[in-house]
Amino acid sequence: MSKREGRAPTLADIEALALAALKTIPHELRQHVGGVAIRIEDFCDEETEREMELDSPFDLMGLYRGVALPHKSVDAVPHGPDMIFLYRRPLLDYWCETVEDLAHLVRHVMIHEIGHHFGFSDEDMEAIEAKE
Repeated sequence: MSKREGRAPTLADIEALALAALKTIPHELRQHVGGVAIRIEDFCDEETEREMELDSPFDLMGLYRGVALPHKSVDAVPHGPDMIFLYRRPLLDYWCETVEDLAHLVRHVMIHEIGHHFGFSDEDMEAIEAKE
């Protein structure tokens, strides 16, 4: 998506980029995220902002909420669906401040959050992205 289109990408635009990004993620990751919901919101909620001790809601572009696969148990009581949140306004703010392509940025955040679903470290996620 070009910055020159004259309008800010909508929640639906970001969702479309996220779904397209999901199709490009390596199969070994993608095959295990079928049950993970993807939600696009303008910002994180105030509880998340306090919980993560953010200086500003613009400091968080994405978030994984759920139990990472390595910590799941058949005996565990489910606490709702695993979810990946993408926050449109922080994504757009970062996008406008950089020369990065919005689709690439959304994909990067998606890989990072999916990595949390798997319990990967930041180094593991960087290695996955480097393969592309």
